[in-house]
Amino acid sequence: MATIHDVTKESWILSTFPEWGTYLNEEIEQEQVAPGSVSMWWLGCTGIWLKSHEGTNILCDLWCGTGKRSHGNGKMKKGHQMMRMSGCENMQPNLRTQPFVIDPFAVKDVDALVVTHIHSDHLDINTAAAVHQNCPEARFIGPQEVVNTWLKWGIPEEKTRIVKPGDRVTVNDIEIVALEAFDRTALVTCEDPDEILKGKMPQDMDLIAVNYLFETSGGNIYHAGDSHYSNLFAKHGNEHKIDVCLGAYGENPRGITDKVTSVDMLRMAESLNAKVVIPVHYDIWANFMADPKEITEIWKFKKDRLNYQFKPFIWQVGGKFTYPNDKDKLEFNFYRGFDDVFTTENDTPFPSFL
Repeated sequence: MATIHDVTKESWILSTFPEWGTYLNEEIEQEQVAPGSVSMWWLGCTGIWLKSHEGTNILCDLWCGTGKRSHGNGKMKKGHQMMRMSGCENMQPNLRTQPFVIDPFAVKDVDALVVTHIHSDHLDINTAAAVHQNCPEARFIGPQEVVNTWLKWGIPEEKTRIVKPGDRVTVNDIEIVALEAFDRTALVTCEDPDEILKGKMPQDMDLIAVNYLFETSGGNIYHAGDSHYSNLFAKHGNEHKIDVCLGAYGENPRGITDKVTSVDMLRMAESLNAKVVIPVHYDIWANFMADPKEITEIWKFKKDRLNYQFKPFIWQVGGKFTYPNDKDKLEFNFYRGFDDVFTTENDTPFPSFL
């Protein structure tokens, strides 16, 4: 038995982090996806693990980092995209609010790591290292600047694949379609804090961000990354069959537009001709948190008048969603257990304890 003299900060970290250990890793590995369906798990932020009936595993946008850990000098880092878009100077209080539900260094059988764009809460060095070490055959798929970052980190070039809108990549039985992204925050992201963007031509979005459509035998999943609302969602909906769409939802602070709000989440689903819309990203940042049930309530208010052909699904981080099995559910809840109560003799002093 350990004593207080055996406990250190390092022993505490190793014994408690990641908070879920390998629980979710094991669940995903053991999952047998039924024919005609596709399963995915929410890993926090916009991180998704997608698994097909045929056993292909796609990891998208898994982020294993943290937000603010100190008040510092109370000021925003010079040149940060939030400073550029708003002219603010005070520190952004973006604390991470979700536990780590998966151990990246226990991942197995990943066929491809797919990343939507350049921001560090989507493009993560820990995830890249873990996938590279544990899954030597995995492919690394992303837009030009994402791949450039992987190369700087040491990912071999032959494992990478640069995609731009219109490209298709086949990973076993899954077809990955790269589509236009609509992430205006990415356009004002610049590594050089001294560079002035005002009055200049913006960056080429196609080099720094894409959206993805994952076409599987069980259904098609549209991942919008950090895209804001765009009328071009309707173009994507015209050109592709989309069953489930995921969007970066959140409550924008005053003077900031970085996340899709509730009404535009519904507009996105309608434009994409999706059957299910799932908000993500609202879980992770303390200063952008929102109540996703707002989406459900507005959907209820408008669905009959506007004849919505889709339903919202409110997920929980670490939870599984299977299409089409769960397409009519409005909310996720974890398995509560105890379904075997009183199958053996209980042990209490008297029945009155119960």
